Amino acid sequence: MRADAVRGHLDGLLLAVLEPGPLHGYAIIAAVQYRSGGALELRTGTIYPALNRLERLGLLCSSWQSVGERRRRAYELTDAGRRHLAAERTAWSEFTAAIGSVLNPAAPPRTAT
Repeated sequence: MRADAVRGHLDGLLLAVLEPGPLHGYAIIAAVQYRSGGALELRTGTIYPALNRLERLGLLCSSWQSVGERRRRAYELTDAGRRHLAAERTAWSEFTAAIGSVLNPAAPPRTAT
């Protein structure tokens, strides 16, 4: 899938994979890849600036966690992040319905002859 296909939807993707609970950066990348069936492969250079921006906006919070001898920053949704995710899902449903109605129009009604 083209990288530009994710443009405009990255925030929603990140918030969605963080909905079940906190994850560190590489786990977020793996979750997006897994949930997309391998179609979406995000790069660290893409997600870390987005995670930092979402945290500045108050949609995420982060904390340091120790995994073995390594320390990793884990991100999780705030209440504002959960509300934003709900709004993203609504907007996505409306968007896909509108695009779907253009790309796959229903058969026109038959007229009696």
